[in-house]
Amino acid sequence: MAATAERNVVSARAGELVLEGRLIEDGGAVRIVIREGVVAELERLDRDPTSDAWIAPGWIDAQVNGFQGHDPNAADAEARDVGEMVRALWQWGTAAVCPTICTQSEEHMLRSLRAVADACSADPLVAASIVGIHVEGPHIAREDGPRGAHPLEHVRPPDIAEYRRWQEAARGGIRIITVSPEYEESVPYIRAIVADGVVASIGHTLANADQIRAATDAGARWSTHLGNGAHALIPRHPNYIWDQLAEDRLSAGFIFDGHHLPPAVMRTVIRAKGVERSVLVSDAIKIAGLPPGVYASAVGGDVELLASGRLVLTGTPYLAGSAATLSVCIGNAVRHAGVTLRDAIRMVTANPSRLLCLGVARGYETVRIGVVANLTIFRQPSISSDPKLVATIVAGQLVAGALD
Repeated sequence: MAATAERNVVSARAGELVLEGRLIEDGGAVRIVIREGVVAELERLDRDPTSDAWIAPGWIDAQVNGFQGHDPNAADAEARDVGEMVRALWQWGTAAVCPTICTQSEEHMLRSLRAVADACSADPLVAASIVGIHVEGPHIAREDGPRGAHPLEHVRPPDIAEYRRWQEAARGGIRIITVSPEYEESVPYIRAIVADGVVASIGHTLANADQIRAATDAGARWSTHLGNGAHALIPRHPNYIWDQLAEDRLSAGFIFDGHHLPPAVMRTVIRAKGVERSVLVSDAIKIAGLPPGVYASAVGGDVELLASGRLVLTGTPYLAGSAATLSVCIGNAVRHAGVTLRDAIRMVTANPSRLLCLGVARGYETVRIGVVANLTIFRQPSISSDPKLVATIVAGQLVAGALD
């Protein structure tokens, strides 16, 4: 059978962007006109769509510590570092991001939070892409294993006054905080941040079932990279992974980079949580996109990127974050977790959008007339391949890819 020619996807005319492709929601061929930043027209086309690129709502990564050498967690982080990280991620299909600021001294964390806020002030498109800040720690478990790559000397109990100082530095931009429920202060802390509209996420924890239940009763509704940030060996049952998987009030983030969770676990956790409560995250740090080697990182100190793509704390078996992109996670979800491409895309679009309460109008949940044009367009030649970017559109602007 002769190969079918690829169709043109993105073109421009008189101040408009015109897209033709296959809508991820139902597989139908469509022509979309973007005008003044929003989807202005959506026309159904009477043709076989199988040679078309996929058009999806913009991909959201709710946990990114750094990328391609750009590191918001660095001691000298500035707005430029954050902006360059966001722009680099556009080239891989990530239209929206929660820069993730990890455990450090308060002074260090405040500087990083200000850098994110300054990056938003400096560039409207970067601001459009940053849909919130994720603060991961420092209110996490102290033990090796659950603490992950976070520095022990900076782990500390939840402190509402410190949270207020963070929000001031971030200009109100914090939308997710990862906290362990094992502290006495955790429940009132969770209540306080939830009252401010912040997502309280359970993670890096050794909390017992009662503590996890109390945190959920207080308003926690997400689990940070569930199945990771854990002891290498835990009791069969009970344990904090089962307790969170079984709690229907908790959605969960999963790192499907091929290293954090093996294929059987990928399939099992999606079956337990259901697609509707699952969010794929990259957990990328600044080493993502760089060649194998040993690097100094603000998250974890010395880390080693192996040729396999596995990223570990140097000299240990402990993972130190991820060197993957969302495209890799999507590909692994389809190959190993038993989900359709449509459902894998849902786990990086509608699900994180709803977690963050962004609203349908922001354009990350569905493609329809009137929503902001935040879109990721890609091809997936086969189930064995990861999605390949065609274009990323943020607030109606083509930020990655080229016009046909």
